[in-house]
Amino acid sequence: MTDAGRSTDQLDTGKPHSARMYDYFLGGKDNYPVDAEAAEQVISLFPAVRDMARTNRRFMHRAVRLLAERGVSQFLDIGTGIPTEPNLHQIVQGVVPHARVVYADNDPIVLRHAEALLHSTREGRTAYVAGDVREPGKIIAAARETLDFSRPIALSLVALLHLVGDEDEPGRIVRELLESLPSGSYLTLSHATGDFDPETWERVVEVYRKGGTAAQVRSRSEFTEFFTGLELVEPGVVLAAQWHPELGERGEGGDGDGPAEEMPLYVAVGRKP
Repeated sequence: MTDAGRSTDQLDTGKPHSARMYDYFLGGKDNYPVDAEAAEQVISLFPAVRDMARTNRRFMHRAVRLLAERGVSQFLDIGTGIPTEPNLHQIVQGVVPHARVVYADNDPIVLRHAEALLHSTREGRTAYVAGDVREPGKIIAAARETLDFSRPIALSLVALLHLVGDEDEPGRIVRELLESLPSGSYLTLSHATGDFDPETWERVVEVYRKGGTAAQVRSRSEFTEFFTGLELVEPGVVLAAQWHPELGERGEGGDGDGPAEEMPLYVAVGRKP
C-alpha cells in the first residue's frame, strides 16, 4: 500500500507511514523501525502481504506498458511511493521514448528520492509533485506544467484508494481527477478487498488506522463504481494476477507461482469516452 493523505511539510518518523510500510513489504530499506513494526503486524495477520505488494507492482507494470503500446504518451501517477526499479517512467519510455510522466506523492521521504524518478530519456520528460490526493485540484494544476491536457493522459491510482476513507469521498476525488482529463484518457486502479476474508482485513485496516492512515478495503461492487462512465478495458474488473497475464513481466518473470492468483486485490483499467 502507498499512502493517500499525510502532510508533506516534514518527515514524521514517530508514526508509521504506508509508503514506507509498502517499501518494507517489497524488501526495501527506506523505512524506519516504526514502519517495520507496523508492517510486521500486518504480516502476522496476512502473511502473503509481501506477495500481494509484488503482485500489485507487476500489475502496474503490465497496465502502463499496455497503454504505452496503445499509443498513450502521458502518465500521471498519484501515490507513487518510494522508487523501486523499474519505475513507471522506465516502463513507458522503453516503449514510447518521448513519453511524459508526472509523479505525485505526499511522503517527504519520497521527495528525497525523487531524483531517481527524474532520469528521463532525452526525448521524454519526468516531473515530481509533492501533493495529497485529497486535494486533486492542486495536483492537476502542478501536472499541467509538464503534461498537455489537450491530449490523452493515463491516470494511475495504484494501491492508493484503499488508503482513502469514505469520509474523504474517494469517488468524488476520482471524478474530479477524471473531469480534468480529455477524452481518450485512461484510469488504472488497484485496490485491496476484504471480500474473501473480511475478519482478517478488518484487523489489517485497524493496524493502519491506529497509525493514522484512513485505510478502508472495499468490495468488488464498490471498486467497480470508481469506473462509472468509463469503458472498461478487457478483462474488466478482476484480481490482479488475472489482468492480462500473457503480458508477463519482461526480464523479471511472471506473477510467480500460485499465491498471486489468490491475492485479494481488485484491478481494472478504464477509458474515458
